[in-house]
Amino acid sequence: MTPILVGTITVVAVLLVGLGVLSTLARRRIGLAHLVAAGLLEVLLLLQAALATASLAGGHRPEETATFVSYLVGVVVVPVAGVLWARTERTRWAGSVLAVAGAVVGVMVWRLLQLWEATGA
Repeated sequence: MTPILVGTITVVAVLLVGLGVLSTLARRRIGLAHLVAAGLLEVLLLLQAALATASLAGGHRPEETATFVSYLVGVVVVPVAGVLWARTERTRWAGSVLAVAGAVVGVMVWRLLQLWEATGA
């Protein structure tokens, strides 16, 4: 877990939130830009999960390992669930679904970093 990767994930999550809010305010459904942002967010989260898993396999363990692993798995699922839900939502509220998913990811990655750095792992 590196603060640089967490910061990058946060920037992309904020971009997704912005796109979602804009499409909701414009009363439009989600488009390709939303899907690209969500896809980029997912790729970054998978990279983070791979790096964290490698560190865990290498013996670095945060004090609250079960909580850390739960957050790690959960944060990877959020963008996928958000996109699936938004794609089935045929109204302008699909953007709000993605905005909430982006906000949730933004909070969860900082909590992951906090859990990771609590023991200096």
